[in-house]
Amino acid sequence: MNRIFCIVGKSCSGKDTLYTRILERYPELVPVILHTTRPMRPGEAEGRTYHFVTEEQLRQYEAQGRVLEKRVYHTTQGPWTYFTLRFELNADRLLITTLEGTRALMDCYGPQQVRTVYLHVDDRTRLLRYIDRESHQEKPDYAEVCRRFLADQEDFSQERLARFPNLCPIDTGAGIEECLEQWDTLYRGK
Repeated sequence: MNRIFCIVGKSCSGKDTLYTRILERYPELVPVILHTTRPMRPGEAEGRTYHFVTEEQLRQYEAQGRVLEKRVYHTTQGPWTYFTLRFELNADRLLITTLEGTRALMDCYGPQQVRTVYLHVDDRTRLLRYIDRESHQEKPDYAEVCRRFLADQEDFSQERLARFPNLCPIDTGAGIEECLEQWDTLYRGK
């Protein structure tokens, strides 16, 4: 039975870092690359973390019935849309998504196919990581850092997390090797 592993977590909880390291160690996993209308950040590459598309391309995917789920974030720089296209479940898959994206995948492919891997770290560490990441942008937007930090508190409330009974938590404050050991236990365990 092929599975979908959804990495979820608050901003700067370590999702990109763990995702990259997992794919390096487990080449049999097939990445699901999300699409977004937001601008590419320095250091990002098309097709690695996201497919960067226009609003018109999004409308074409929607007209074709290919969009599995989408969400719009009203940022300080305007609305940015993130979305997942339907895919064949012909191998174990790995993606970074949200709780809402995970729910849409469960609705489409079945809850038994989907594993929710929740990355968490204390707020202080996460905020410092976020400020550091933003400081490397061409035009740092600290108001957006604050908006997302506060939005994450609601998006990942205990009430919302409780809706995912098979949630697999990984504390990213423990270091990457510890995170990979926790991942391996989850991945090889079932």
